[in-house]
Amino acid sequence: MYKRKTPLDLSCGIRITMEVMGSKWKPCLIDALRDEPKRPSQLHKEISEATSRVLDHDIRELEIHGIVKKKIFAELPPHSEYSLTELGKSLLPIIDSMEEWGEKHRGILEDII
Repeated sequence: MYKRKTPLDLSCGIRITMEVMGSKWKPCLIDALRDEPKRPSQLHKEISEATSRVLDHDIRELEIHGIVKKKIFAELPPHSEYSLTELGKSLLPIIDSMEEWGEKHRGILEDII
């Protein structure tokens, strides 16, 4: 894991939030886990535009930050699944606001993006 050379400025809530969910795919991962736990393969299928490497990296960071938890099943064949923690569920209103804003401004931004 990357070790930061300069400490995170914890006096700024935006910086803290961006540290936790500030990547292209982290909000999508959080949203995908909204209703039920999912196996890594399900997440990869649901967010097929992202590479497996990036999704694995982002879900690992979310796990480190306590947003998701990983449950490993000791069965044959072994498998695992991810689910949101209570801390992760507290991010859902932010995800909902992002979705609402995007839908509201889709017409304006479609030609620009």
